[in-house]
Amino acid sequence: MTENDTRPQDAEVAAELEGVPSELTEGGDALAELVEALKGDLEAAKQDVLYAKAETQNVRRRMEKDIADARSYAATAFARDILSVADNLSRALESIPAELRADDKMKNLVAGLEATGREIEKVFASHGISRIAAKGLPLDPHQHQAMLEIPSNDVEPGTVLQELQAGYMIKDRLLRAAMVAVAKKPD
Repeated sequence: MTENDTRPQDAEVAAELEGVPSELTEGGDALAELVEALKGDLEAAKQDVLYAKAETQNVRRRMEKDIADARSYAATAFARDILSVADNLSRALESIPAELRADDKMKNLVAGLEATGREIEKVFASHGISRIAAKGLPLDPHQHQAMLEIPSNDVEPGTVLQELQAGYMIKDRLLRAAMVAVAKKPD
């Protein structure tokens, strides 16, 4: 290699270093410190990007869960309102005396009311609404609301003796607690 061969390369290096502060091109220690500082900044930036990605992923998952919950439980308010209609229909059917059920003029009315009750139960089931079991079971404060206590020697204290109002679940959430009468030890 001749001296002329190295000069164009030196000129290229000088052109590349143009605009770089002189303290970087002169001292190796300052350059090493700056490189270390830049590496630290780069690591901090990488960490920030990872945190931002993780937060974005968490927000996306939370939104997907909220959307799924909204779809699953959208009918909750409407279902609560319809429960009173179902309760009234059930009470109406229970209040029909046996002699009216046997009467030829009333048979069709009773059959229509019973069919309506079955249809309500079918619609509830199709929307994930189910009745809470209560009678004969231990009191579950997550599903039952004790309205009164009845002294009894026949069952364990805390056992549901009577269902005053039916309770319902919508999928895995409580829609309305069952109002119950609970056994207690006699005085």
